[in-house]
Formats: sequence, C-alpha cells, structure tokens
Amino acid sequence: MEIKTIASGSSGNCYLIDDGETRLLIEAGIQFKRIQRALEFDLQGVAACLVSHSHFDHCKAVKDLLKASIDCYMNHATAEALGVSSHHRAMIVEPLQRFMVGSWAILPFDTVHDVPNMGFLLANKAGKKLIYLTDTPYCKYTFSGLTHILVEANYSIDLLKKNTDLDPEVKKRVIRNHFSIEHFKDFLRANDLSKVREIHLLHLSDNNSDAERFKREIQGLSGKPVYVC
Repeated sequence: MEIKTIASGSSGNCYLIDDGETRLLIEAGIQFKRIQRALEFDLQGVAACLVSHSHFDHCKAVKDLLKASIDCYMNHATAEALGVSSHHRAMIVEPLQRFMVGSWAILPFDTVHDVPNMGFLLANKAGKKLIYLTDTPYCKYTFSGLTHILVEANYSIDLLKKNTDLDPEVKKRVIRNHFSIEHFKDFLRANDLSKVREIHLLHLSDNNSDAERFKREIQGLSGKPVYVC
C-alpha cells in the first residue's frame, strides 16, 4: 500500500492513500494546484477525499475538488462552514456511520477539537487497516488489527513549556486541541500493534516538536518503522 504525504503541518495537510485498487485523498488543506502537481494531474484516478474538519489547513481545496467531480466526505458542520452542503458531491457523513468508497470500508469517529472533527478508520478486504487521527488532544477509542497508523504528533510538553515566544493563551489552545507526542505514546500503549507495518507522525509543530527525537522515541516504543511527515 502506498501512503504519500503531499503536505503536513499547520500550513496545510493532504495525504494520498492507495491500496492498488482505490486511491483516496485524506484532507485538502493546500492549494488545488499543489494537489494536482502531486498527483501528476491524474485526478480521475482519485475516488474521493475525506475531510476531518473545517479549519482551512484541512479543507482549503475542497471546493476545487468538488468542481473537479471528486466526492468529498465530511460532517454536516464542515459542509455548512464551507458553504457546500447542497453540492451533489459533498457527501455528508457523521461519526460511527460506516460507508464504502471503492475497496475501502470507512468508519468516521468523533474526536475533540474546537470545531466538530472526525478521525477515520479504513479497512479493505486485503486486510489493510489504517487509522487517521489529527487535531485532537486524545482518542477515547481503541482499535484492533491496525496495519498502518497515521496520527498527529504536534508537540512535546517539555518543548512547549520552554517556548517563551509563544503566548500563554496559544499554549493552552495547543494543549486543548492537539495530540502531543506523550499522548501518542499513550495511544500506542492502549492499542493492538501486533499487525502494524508502518507508523506515520503527522502535523508536527514547527517550533514545539523535534522530528528526530519523536521518530527515535516512537520506534523504540513500538518496534515499528516510523516516518515523519
């Protein structure tokens, strides 16, 4: 299975998931032209885009994708915020309502953020099982049989505390709304990793993370290959 990071971080998020049968985008938080270039202008091969929430770094190109005849799956609040709820390619889904896109069975699940937000659990008949989770301080669900993990590791508590340039209120917002590397470790300990093949660290903060340290620590904890997006 191919997992391609097109963009990851506060300036924009977009990922391509391809199991050899169905190609999906997760998030569209960058300019449409960047997505086109990353896909070598082959948009016809994309079955759909999954959108977690209405913040611009996750949904910037949604309207362009809809114009390009790509179905975009999102919750009602996101569709309303973007003004696309009446578009025939805006597919409204809600947490714990499973749906199919090509070879993928997709289960959105609710997360905690300052706007309605969802994670996604993807599974296919070939036994691939992928979780996508970002922009939330914790996850109340556990998962079995995961093969691929794509989860935010936005900051480390110690690095955030040391960052004296960051406004205290902004620090509080980060803690309330984003997954720390410490919480990511708790997530790994709580879940079945026996079938995991890859772990991808998403949405790292520019100033409150350490990519090499995070990779080293997660590899040491999980014993799995780790990729920093």
